[in-house]
Amino acid sequence: MQTRWRRPMPLSRHIAHVLLAAPVFVLSGAGSTWSQEYPTRPVRILTVGYGSNTDIATRVITQAIPADFGQRMVVENRGIVAIDVASKAAPDGYTLLHYTNPLWLMPIFRADAKWDPLSDFVPITQTLESPNLLVIHPSLPAKTVKELIAFAKTRPGELNYASSSTGSGNHVAAELFKSLAGIKVVRVNYKSGGQAVQDVVAGQVHLMFPAAGSAMPYVRTGKLRVLAVTSAKRSPLTPGIPTLAESGLPAYESSSVAALMAPAGTPAAIVTRVNREFVRVLARPEIKERLLKAGIEAVGSTPEALGAMIRSEMARMDKVVKASGLRE
Repeated sequence: MQTRWRRPMPLSRHIAHVLLAAPVFVLSGAGSTWSQEYPTRPVRILTVGYGSNTDIATRVITQAIPADFGQRMVVENRGIVAIDVASKAAPDGYTLLHYTNPLWLMPIFRADAKWDPLSDFVPITQTLESPNLLVIHPSLPAKTVKELIAFAKTRPGELNYASSSTGSGNHVAAELFKSLAGIKVVRVNYKSGGQAVQDVVAGQVHLMFPAAGSAMPYVRTGKLRVLAVTSAKRSPLTPGIPTLAESGLPAYESSSVAALMAPAGTPAAIVTRVNREFVRVLARPEIKERLLKAGIEAVGSTPEALGAMIRSEMARMDKVVKASGLRE
């Protein structure tokens, strides 16, 4: 059978076919690239034990992350173990850590800490801040900070204070108070801050530096007496309560802080993306109001500002720990 001859395709039509086909390939390639961009699966947030103010705040924040982030965030309550787990996680942005002061202060107090806050993590943003309150059982005669210090100095080692984990906000606040006031008060350690507060209310322990949100209900009912707030300035969370600085300890300042961190080596682009999402949520008025009602101030920061804060706090408390011989 004779093959029928066909006229060659004009060059202009050939080019047109190539140009029309090319976008299909390019767009297909672009779609593949975008599908691989972060995040492509849920992001887990390791945090403190279940039921604490930090846990509640973690859920409020993550549930408010907008849909355009692309994936949901799953909160896992792991307690102090969360820090060690996060430090060993892959630096791919799919395991993040939302934790408080013990993350960067426990290694100062304890030689057996399994992580280094500066080399094992990269900062993303500070999220929360809550001042602590100096509260005492009403059976103590002191009505002011100066009276409490004077009373403690006449009874060295007889008074005790309740605290939760080593390096926690209430622990650090108490040790800083002892150091600056020059008094000897014995620590009674608890597994949870909630149980510690209950024992102060019951009169089993003399005093504590709990978070404002957990202490104020007992202050209002007269079961605890509040003497001062630990922040540098009077807090909107506790209006009318003087600071320790204005109560005779001018160098005093301490707060419970929460921060979002990622494993060391996490790409800067991912850190920037997560920072943007969290800071945007923390700036929303309804989120600020909701957290304020729980006794927590919403804070958003740059990674650089968080890193500077952590290094400053570590340097300050390192001096206190060394001077007081508190390293365990």
